[in-house]
Amino acid sequence: MSDLIPRTATRHGSPQTTPDRRSFLKYTGALGAAAALTTTLSACSGPESTNEADGGGKGGDATLTAVIGYGNDGSWDPTQTASAFAMAGNEHIYEGLLGTDPLTREPYAALATEVPDDLKATTWKFALRPGATWHDGKPVTADDVVFVFDRILDPKTQTLAKGFFASWLKEVRKVDATNVELILKFPFPDGAARLSLAKIMPKHVFSRPGAWDDATKGKAVGSGPYRMTAHHPKSNTTFEAYADYNGPRKAAFKKMNWLTIVDAAPRVAKISGGDAGAEISDNIPYANIEQLKKDGLTVEGGAGMNNLFLLFNTAHEPFDDVRVRQALHYAIDRDKMIEAALRGHGKASTSFLDEANPSYRPAKTVYGHDLAKAKKLLKEAGVDSLKINLMAVNVSWIVDCLPTIQDGWKKLGVEVTLDPQETTAVFTKLDQKKDFQIVAAASNPNQFGIDADLIMHYNYGPENIWMGYARWADDPVAKQLFKDMDQATRESDAGRKKAMIQDYIDTVAEQAVLYPVVHNELMTAWDPDKVTGIKAQPYPGINLLQAKWA
Repeated sequence: MSDLIPRTATRHGSPQTTPDRRSFLKYTGALGAAAALTTTLSACSGPESTNEADGGGKGGDATLTAVIGYGNDGSWDPTQTASAFAMAGNEHIYEGLLGTDPLTREPYAALATEVPDDLKATTWKFALRPGATWHDGKPVTADDVVFVFDRILDPKTQTLAKGFFASWLKEVRKVDATNVELILKFPFPDGAARLSLAKIMPKHVFSRPGAWDDATKGKAVGSGPYRMTAHHPKSNTTFEAYADYNGPRKAAFKKMNWLTIVDAAPRVAKISGGDAGAEISDNIPYANIEQLKKDGLTVEGGAGMNNLFLLFNTAHEPFDDVRVRQALHYAIDRDKMIEAALRGHGKASTSFLDEANPSYRPAKTVYGHDLAKAKKLLKEAGVDSLKINLMAVNVSWIVDCLPTIQDGWKKLGVEVTLDPQETTAVFTKLDQKKDFQIVAAASNPNQFGIDADLIMHYNYGPENIWMGYARWADDPVAKQLFKDMDQATRESDAGRKKAMIQDYIDTVAEQAVLYPVVHNELMTAWDPDKVTGIKAQPYPGINLLQAKWA
């Protein structure tokens, strides 16, 4: 994310240009895929409809209907999007050289024939799958692979994907029509899983003038098991099995109709009761779990990085004082928040990472509820009569958590005004560099992966957008942190790298400039009598590449 005026952002220690903020809002459709945003993209396939394909029954020519609790009007350009709906859809339309399991993120051969044997090498060679074709019938070639990576790595091109590759990937070379080489700047085994983020796209389609704008609006031509048949922003997107697909994740459903229903009540209604019009839905509200289970649905959660975080403006006194930031964290009764707002479907943050992350360990600073310590820290900072305006995104579960924050801070002697607003309004103010004190919002970098290096650089870096919001990048502690992060990125030994990341997360926890309060579960519901093979994801969206009719 960045300001309305383009600027450079640093990820993994390597500078690159990020999309301007106005474009980013268009690209994402969701802040970290956790909060649905709206845009004004025009429909690509005629009038809106939610009945593009015949439904009813199961198997044969029946249509699987899914409900996604996020907008489908964000960008569908795989090099740009952070939209929960689009990223989930693209997993079914496109392929990377490698794919990853939706939960473990273990790499598997997708458009390439195999995963490289030596991931510590600085040259990775890939042969393309024989007979792979685009949805228009033309063959997939090495030129298509080079075309996509050239776009991602081009310093003059603004792509979100650049942040996941530019620091460690030097170039991608064509060997011949069906073979490519990836040249790395240094050994980077974690890059294998990140290749799933570089969806290979047909050069003959997307090199045409205006084609990237078309991709943003929903034009999709891939090599995956499903092809897009219609796209209606703010309504639905439909898919059909691609008959000539010869890869590892074959389509199990003849047709699919994905509905976008952001409001909770109609989303739940669509999947519940005797006249349920869908077989699966993500983003299930906690209040509806038990009733859906009684109705015979399976409801499961995915615990991951989805979190409520606090972002402090360190240029606004007294939030430049780490003791004040810490005091406000200690004053929050996280257990009460989890019980009252999340109905038990969450955990108090004990690190920037969630407990399921492979690199997790508790940070040296853990913000348990300790009002006495909070008062002591405020006194040491010389702060009294503090008045806070807590600006927050109006995502429903975030709003549910705000009263617990307010209650804790009031007991600390702080006067608190809760100020929930539309997500776009909150971040427009931040982009315009308007003054603020503290922001409460949601984030989930797990949609991009689970490797800790990626997650931490998504949030912290010398020219990172979040650090721009916090006005913290020039702090001496921050400068040392960024150096430590860059050193960890370049460390090839997995054990040492993990330890280095854990050590610098201790600094992130202590400073609490941008830090999670709770990590919560995301719930998915489906009808087990109709579909099987579903895995509840810890990030928004669904993955049906291993699902089938029951």
